[in-house]
Parts: sequence; structure tokens; C-alpha cells
Amino acid sequence: MAVEIIMPKLGVDMQEGEIIEWKKQEGDEVKEGDILLEIMSDKTNMELEAEDSGVLLKIVKGNGEVVPVTEVIGYIGAAGEVVETEAPAASTDALKAAGLEVPDAPAEQAVAQRAPLADDEYDIIVVGGGPAGYYAAIRGAQLGGKVAIVEKSEFGGTCLNKGCIPTKTYLKNAEILDGIKMAAGRGINFASTNYTIDMDKTVDFKNSVVKTLTGGVQGLLKANKVAIFNGLGQVNPDKTVTIGSETIKGHNIILATGSKVSRINIPGIDSSLVLTSDDILDLREIPKSLAVMGGGVVGIELGLVWASYGVEVTVIEMADRIIPAMDKEVSLELQKILAKKGMTIKTSVGVEEIVESNNQLTLKLNNGEEVVAEKALLSIGRVPQMKGLEKLDLEMERGRIKVDDYQETSIPGIYAPGDVNGLKMLAHAAYRMGEVAAENALHGNTRKAHLAFTPAAVYTHPEVAMCGITEEDARAKYGNVLIGKSSFTGNGRAIASNEAQGFVKVIADAKYHEILGVHILGPAAAELINEASTIMENELTVDEVVQSIHGHPTFSENMYEAFADVLGEAVHNPPKRH
Repeated sequence: MAVEIIMPKLGVDMQEGEIIEWKKQEGDEVKEGDILLEIMSDKTNMELEAEDSGVLLKIVKGNGEVVPVTEVIGYIGAAGEVVETEAPAASTDALKAAGLEVPDAPAEQAVAQRAPLADDEYDIIVVGGGPAGYYAAIRGAQLGGKVAIVEKSEFGGTCLNKGCIPTKTYLKNAEILDGIKMAAGRGINFASTNYTIDMDKTVDFKNSVVKTLTGGVQGLLKANKVAIFNGLGQVNPDKTVTIGSETIKGHNIILATGSKVSRINIPGIDSSLVLTSDDILDLREIPKSLAVMGGGVVGIELGLVWASYGVEVTVIEMADRIIPAMDKEVSLELQKILAKKGMTIKTSVGVEEIVESNNQLTLKLNNGEEVVAEKALLSIGRVPQMKGLEKLDLEMERGRIKVDDYQETSIPGIYAPGDVNGLKMLAHAAYRMGEVAAENALHGNTRKAHLAFTPAAVYTHPEVAMCGITEEDARAKYGNVLIGKSSFTGNGRAIASNEAQGFVKVIADAKYHEILGVHILGPAAAELINEASTIMENELTVDEVVQSIHGHPTFSENMYEAFADVLGEAVHNPPKRH
């Protein structure tokens, strides 16, 4: 089926655009990412890339024509395909892609007319109750579908039970301890600076937070009349799901089984003193020393927690820096800050063997060094959880279920959003993928999951966050880019809060001032990055962002200053040298 090319909305005020020049002609082969044409609005010029591969079947609007936003200007499809060009209205998907609001279909219109379903028959069966799963189930129910969800243990998945929420509970403790250390310098004198950490209370409080949230998820599912099945779901090729002795049938299946801790096969890894990120969250005794195998997000966050408790923490990372997916400048600066907090960080090195002796571990590294610790944390990432899916002949890619933009697998009618597909192993990305999968399961494949501007954060102190691409990737792809930076050392709110560390960094295309990436190291970074995500999703240029006003005194002023610095207009930065 031919895909529409529409006049995009380049800014919030743009109503129409002029076609400057088509770079492809009718009949030309087009690959996803190829430049199709150059367009101009009242504020900027932009090269429009192809979102699909195929043949340029038809140019509806030619060079020099002024076209309203969201109107069809051409079609891409299979060679020889005939397209209808009489309907000027853009599709619902096109309107959403252009940044315009499209009302949701009424629930009573959401599901096609069909015969009543049997008691054991559902429009959608969701397997897994984590972020992707419960979001998919509730969205499907909102749209009028009869939905069932199968969960083998606790609702909320890794995020609520073993990941995002428990770790943030512990990281708040680390933040409180940082506050105690700086209190005297702010004129707050405690009668005694001695304190103890009661790990029983710490673990119990974490468990109470988890219980509150997981219970809330189950309550939402019940409120939306989603049928709940407890137990491991065995998914069969005929789209039935067996839970113990009971079997239910789905018209569509959504596989949201999530992920599990990744393990490495080295001698000694099975020692009881080697903990996973799941295990360490229930540890009720503070070790004197901890070796962290893996300097990614989980390793660094949990390493910082235990370092704040006075534990000697050594991080061992095979890459040349911690959190290697982050912008290099940000990563290296965070590494310096964590070192000042007492963490020892070893990079470009791996563990070859673990030896347990006298109730402690010796980690032998591949550079000849040894690290001795009471406990070790294995945090080298996560892999898809495939238990219960063994009977399905799914197309896989590097151990992950392969899905298309609609979240559909190689088997029609079976979708796989969230960690199980490995696209973006983040809870909030799973939310969106689950929502998209549910809509497509009920409506047919009409909505794509756009994940390019998914924000990511590391909840250290200071926090780290990013959206878009790194400076290294931007230079490799675009060559000449513009960089804007603003340090929190000059931000009034940060100075007043004793949090004047880090910076905001903005990367922009030199020609059109398109925003390619935003990177933050500093206070409230995980909150600030959501503004950047919204800006980028709505395709605002740097020039448009600097027309906004940010409140004072706020941390977010520093984001504004970084955008202004891209243009050399940051008032609180020294003049740029050319």
C-alpha cells in the first residue's frame, strides 16, 4: 500500500510550506532516510527525508508550490502500484506525525463489528504485567476491546518491583546523606553528626513503596474491566494461552514478557557472594566493600547508593568510560564527580575469574590486576525474557524478538512491545510501545511507535539525562554541527542549593538549527530532559526555543542558556571565540 508524503509542520506557528526542489523524481527508487525534497517555511529551510523505502510513485505538488501543512505532496510505494490522488486530506497517522491533535476514536467505534465473543475468548490477550503489558491492556480496554492479561508474579514488572522504583528509593537515601554532609556549611548544626543506617527499615520502606505501586496497577486493571490471570502464560501458535490447567483464546496476542538480568559465564560467577541487581535490593547487611561488574546505568546507580553508606565501591567497566551510551563529555565529567565521592572506577578492563576464599571475593581482571571485596554486583545489562514463548516460531534478532514500527512480530496478530524487543529498554518507552501495540491490535496497523526522542536518565547525584544523539554521533552523521553549553556553576538556583555541578549541552544542525541532541549533567536533569523531548518531538528549531521565557530562579534557565549559546546569544556566557 502506498505511503503518503505530507508537508510537515516545522514549528508551532507554521501553516504552510513552499516546495523548493524535489531531489527525487517520479519512478526513482527511494531508501528510508534518502533526501526527497527541500522545503521552506517562513522561518527555516529543511530537507525532508523518506520515512519508508520504495519507489516515488507520484509527485502531487511540484517545485514552487505553496502547500498547507499535513497536505499530501507525494506517494511512495511498490513499483507499478497505482495511487489515488483525489483525496487531499492527510491520514490520521500523518496528522499525528505532523504534530497536530487527532481525537481518539470513540470507544464504541474502536472495535469492528463482530459476533459476541465466548467467555474464554478475547480481542487481546496480554502476556506480562510490566509497563508495556499493563499499558497495552488498559489502552485496549479504553478502546472498547475485551482484554485479558496474564502475569506470573507481581504486576509492574522489573520497573516497579526490581528496577526503577526500588533503586530511586535507595538513591533518595544517598541524596539525604549528601545533604547531611553539606548542612554545616549552610549553618545547620546537628547535635551529633553520627548516624547509623538501619537496613531492615530501608528494605521494609522500599517494599512498602513497591507494594503501593503494584497494588495501584492491579486496581487500574480491574477498574478497566481487564480479566486478570495469575500464572505463567504458555503462548501457543494458534493464539491460545495456557495458564496452568486453563486455556484462553485471543484474536491478537501482545507479548510483554520484559527482560531478566544478563549473566556472564566466567569461573566463580555462581558464588553466593555475587549478587544481581535483583538480589542487592533485598540485602539487609552493609558490606565493607563491593565490586561492581559493569559501569552502565544500574551499576553506577547502585554503586553510588552503597558508596554513600560508606562502602568501598570499585566499578569495573569494559568500555573506555562509564555509561558509554551517554555523551562522552558528560560521561567523563560524571566519572570525575563520582571519584570525588569515593568510588573507584576502572575502565577498559574486564573480569576473567572470581575466586571465593574466607568469605570474600577476589576478582581477577584481564589486565593482571585483582580487586578484593566482600560482595560483588553483576550489572552487565538485561536480556529479553522468553519463558512461555518457546512454541512460537518468531523471527529473532540478536536474541530479541524482531518487530516492525507497529510493534508487530513476524507472526501476524502477535505484537511484542517493551524490553522483549530490545529497541529501547526503558519503562517509559515500553509504555508507548504497549499503547501503540494495543491500538494496532484493535484497529489494524495504523500507528507507529516513534522512539527517536525518548529521554533517558541516570539518577546519580548530580543526575544525568539525554535526548537525541550524542555529539560524537552527530559529527559522524552531519559533519558540521553547532554546540551550545551552559554550566550550572553560574545558575542562581543551583548555587543556592549547593548543586552547582555540571552543565547543559545542546547539539544542533548548522544549516537549519534543527536540534539533534540535548545532554544534561546537573540538578533535576531527569525532570528537565522532558522539556527537551517535547521540543524535539514537535520539531522546534533553536531559534524558536530562544523565543520562550523560562522562570527565574530555576534550574531550567540553564537549559535556555544552552540553547541561546548555540546561536552565540547566551547572556551569562563569555562571548564565543570564532
